Amino acid sequence: MKNLFFVFCLFLTQLSVGQDLMTPELLISTPRVSEPAISPDGNNVLYNIRSISIKDNSGNNDVFLLNLANKQNIMLVGGGKSQSQARWMDNIRVSFIEDTDDGPQVFEINIQTMARKQITKITGGVTNYGIAANGSIWYSADVKMDKNPAEIYPDLPKVQGARIIDGLMYRHWNAWSDYTYSHVFVGKLKNGVLEGQGTDIMENEKFDSPLKPFGGAEQITFSPDGNFLIYVCKKLNGTAAATSTNSDLYLYDLNKKTTLNLTEGMPGYDNNPQFSPDGKKLLWLSMEEAGYEADKNRLFVMSLADKKRVDLSANFDYPVSNAYFDKTGNTIYFIAEKSATTNLFSCNISNLSKPIIKEITNELADYQELSFTENGKGIQAVATKMSIEKPTEVYSVNFSDGTSQRLTFATQGTLGSLKMGKVEKRMIKTTDNKEMLTWVIYPPNFDPKKKYPTLLYCQGGPQSAVSQFFSFRWNFQMMAAKGYIVVAPNRRGLPSFGEKWNDQIAKDWGGMAMKDLLSAIDDVSKEPYVDKDHLGAVGASFGGFSVYWLAGNHEKRFKAFIAHCGVFNLESQYTSTEELFFANHDMGGPYWKNSEGYSGSPHRFVNNWDTPILVIHNEKDYRVPLHNGIEAFTTAQLQNVPSRFLYFPDEGHWVTKPQNAVLWQRVFFEWLDKYLKND
Repeated sequence: MKNLFFVFCLFLTQLSVGQDLMTPELLISTPRVSEPAISPDGNNVLYNIRSISIKDNSGNNDVFLLNLANKQNIMLVGGGKSQSQARWMDNIRVSFIEDTDDGPQVFEINIQTMARKQITKITGGVTNYGIAANGSIWYSADVKMDKNPAEIYPDLPKVQGARIIDGLMYRHWNAWSDYTYSHVFVGKLKNGVLEGQGTDIMENEKFDSPLKPFGGAEQITFSPDGNFLIYVCKKLNGTAAATSTNSDLYLYDLNKKTTLNLTEGMPGYDNNPQFSPDGKKLLWLSMEEAGYEADKNRLFVMSLADKKRVDLSANFDYPVSNAYFDKTGNTIYFIAEKSATTNLFSCNISNLSKPIIKEITNELADYQELSFTENGKGIQAVATKMSIEKPTEVYSVNFSDGTSQRLTFATQGTLGSLKMGKVEKRMIKTTDNKEMLTWVIYPPNFDPKKKYPTLLYCQGGPQSAVSQFFSFRWNFQMMAAKGYIVVAPNRRGLPSFGEKWNDQIAKDWGGMAMKDLLSAIDDVSKEPYVDKDHLGAVGASFGGFSVYWLAGNHEKRFKAFIAHCGVFNLESQYTSTEELFFANHDMGGPYWKNSEGYSGSPHRFVNNWDTPILVIHNEKDYRVPLHNGIEAFTTAQLQNVPSRFLYFPDEGHWVTKPQNAVLWQRVFFEWLDKYLKND
């Protein structure tokens, strides 16, 4: 397997031979690094690499092992079947999920002997899992509980795809309901193997845990002794599920087989539970509002003896993620967004009434996943980190001085030799005299004596910071490599600048946020190297909404627009999207009760459309349904505005298939080049 790793690296290096600047093919074929996990003794690190094949139009996950002492790097499991969720069982045994003919199953491998065995043989496979020190195991699996029409009417066996729908949430993000629910099962390993099936602790409940579609193993955890389990669940159906974010933490007693709601009365998302090492305290993330998906993620702790809850982040104005107890249970390490970066923090809770939060790292970067161990060597930590200039890799982190050191070089073969554009942090005055952080990315080999076409990047979300992310679609370095200056503002309604800034977009989509976007492009356009006659605006989701809005209100600033899966008509969007709590919060309720919240809808300004626009939309996008793109393109055509429609029948809100992703990039830049590089 060692040889496989080096062949893999050699292949990636050959991809970029002779290349100087980034291309869509290089970007899409770049490996994706994730899931770092340091061993209890601090000697080894597990991580996952997803390799992408444009030719095969597919990707594959493999687990790698890095020895921290000699830096030896091997593929631990891989070479054909996908693996994920690799975890340390002890210092030499690793568990992981691997695809099999009967669905994904849990396996174990010894890193010294390479001997492996299959832990589960669950019909249909498992989706997530966890193993306690006492041999208890949990896993999640889909349970079919609803009938399709052909099952209801067995004399109509050839009915294909028809649905009988009696309530909401019949589809979500990119998939229709498949008549199943994700349930949590528990069992006991015997000689390291689960015999038969586990016990469904949610039997007959038509709810999901983890939460669909994006929830994972972070939503379920064992107590240190393996006798208790906590799982996240939103026990709501129909309209209630579509209009509320109220998930709770449920404590299941494996011996008594009883379930207790620990967060009853807390109306927003409650998520990511973690027991303290002694099992006496519980740590989790909580949002306050029941219908606000982008509310501040607060850091909560509870004494399990008296169920007393404490908000540790009451005086910390930034959203929290990835929180973990240290060995003593008196310090919590977590990741938080602050000033358009994502860094590591600590919270000392020796005195719960006065928690002390400190910043560990302070980099122009985004930390994503954290893993640490405590032993005779002290605290050893590893984390994944990325920036606008560098894709995700694994780094070691010194908690004492906040420094980090790169450990993996999985992306070196495709992007390591390429020239990257300079990233500049720029503070811009808004129309109401606020300071707005804006990233400006310059083309490689930038010459300030020349003039460059310039793009205004409109962020989606809408509450999602323009941080130091390295995207494999909206990649600023890709745009810069094509000869464009990129202006990426953190306009109103984005987190990491305090809750007041984040909340100001609610009920005002067409207001201050749009003014902020114009302030950013107007400010940078004053520079002599910006070609003010060749400006473009691009964006997806709310960024697509922004592009559609700008198309009717830009007062001749722009020469080209691109909107991907953007909201065009707020009124029709309200009754066609799936998570209605989102629209209720941001629009102030349905349009027939609050018409003012919809006054900024882009479709109201189409009489001003006169600028070429590329519309991109996907069939399986149920968050911003396809009709938005169709309406926008039809409008442009009827207005005799130069326009093109790029349609993907097999994608959701994003573009995930490799060849689709390459096509997306090619059409994207063909459109921009046509209108911004030619007079």
